[in-house]
Amino acid sequence: MSGKDAAHGHGGQYPSEGWKTAATMLQDTAPITIPEGASAMTIHVEWKPGDTGTPPHRHSGPAFGYVIEGAVRFELEGEPERVIEAGGTFWEPGGDVIHYQDGNALADTRTRFVVTTMCAPGKPMLELVSERELAELAQLRAPRPTD
Repeated sequence: MSGKDAAHGHGGQYPSEGWKTAATMLQDTAPITIPEGASAMTIHVEWKPGDTGTPPHRHSGPAFGYVIEGAVRFELEGEPERVIEAGGTFWEPGGDVIHYQDGNALADTRTRFVVTTMCAPGKPMLELVSERELAELAQLRAPRPTD
């Protein structure tokens, strides 16, 4: 066995063919705009039961997420609120688009998701939107569901 084979754990054998069927496409999004000089950040978020999540905010670049457990109440500017259950994905373009909701849609169990976001140089990963700006841009929010 060569040092190369031993280092890669192949034991002199070619790797399995499992790689051909191991991947499943979860999300394919276009178009995306990544700020020049952006860095990528991947974070794990865990909301306790019923937690409403982050207040309305923006990301400086696109963000892509995957719900690991539970269900996320998700709402972007101009889109209706929706619930994304475990195994589901989401994305947002970043920039000026307001992200209204990302909280736990479940009152009795935690929700966990992973999100990778591109961060523009010199900008934080997340910026909260002021109440004043929310009021000024209220017409951009999709109609709210009725109870």
